[in-house]
Amino acid sequence: MFRALLLSLALSLSVPAASSIAVAQTVVPPGNNSSTQPKIPAGSVKRSRALGYEAKYTKIRNLIARDSKLRGKIKKAAATFGIDPIHIVGALVGEHTYNVDAKDRLQSYYVKALAYLGQDLSFGHKGTSITKLVGQPAFAKCKSQRSSYPYWTCIENVWDSQYRGKSIAGKRWPNDRLGRVFFQPFYAGQTFGLGQLNPLTALKANDLVRSRIPREPKLSVRRAPEIYNTIMEPDSTLNYMAAVIRHAIDSYRSVAGFDISRNPGITATLYNLGNVPRRANTLRVNNAKRKAAGKKPLLPRENYYGWLVNEKEADLRSIL
Repeated sequence: MFRALLLSLALSLSVPAASSIAVAQTVVPPGNNSSTQPKIPAGSVKRSRALGYEAKYTKIRNLIARDSKLRGKIKKAAATFGIDPIHIVGALVGEHTYNVDAKDRLQSYYVKALAYLGQDLSFGHKGTSITKLVGQPAFAKCKSQRSSYPYWTCIENVWDSQYRGKSIAGKRWPNDRLGRVFFQPFYAGQTFGLGQLNPLTALKANDLVRSRIPREPKLSVRRAPEIYNTIMEPDSTLNYMAAVIRHAIDSYRSVAGFDISRNPGITATLYNLGNVPRRANTLRVNNAKRKAAGKKPLLPRENYYGWLVNEKEADLRSIL
């Protein structure tokens, strides 16, 4: 399904300090930009070979449909963060269709969450803890960040620019994302729980969650089991999912000039890909260049994961 004509709002929004150009906010309507689904990565194809995508979609869809308590929790989390619950449902469906299999019952997620509290877990890489890493002089500028999302984004940026794939003081650092190098004590690429969150995402979103739900604990890299329990326990997971999605909507509105709140496929895509501020800024920069060249702006585009969410939106709304 192709998108309808874009609706433009006469709102001026400031963009990051790197630019003083004001951008007009453009509403991205529901529906897919592409008539066919973008290519599904090989890793997802391999993970889904046994059941198939349609069976996995049906499993998570039916879990939500038959569990009124889960639907209530989804709606409560969405209301707390001021988003349409379809965005949370879309992220759940995307994760459990393409990345993992859904549990048969919500209770299974609670039971598994408790198992992490008693484990001796820590974050590090080959003898270097994450606290030792961020204590190095290169990361000192990040201390000025007053909340968790910009702080950990700063840490990631320093890692990417000064450590990733480089040799420092005789030590060669892996050419991989910070989250995969330092925040995967079991194995690389692992995410957890109903929302398939990773520890670094939880650390980033911690202050966003606590600003609306003060009872949520202040997370620390020194208490790894507590972070795992937070992302495994369904109630807190849904709040973190909502916070991550709220942040994506706000970032694209204030940075790139797009209101994506009506398109669950776009928010699902960003939930899947991460690095939202960087992606929003890249889109802003590209569109500024296109405007200068007399070209039409590029719209946020759904990936394979978000494409499914938009394709199934009517069905998913019917179970809410």
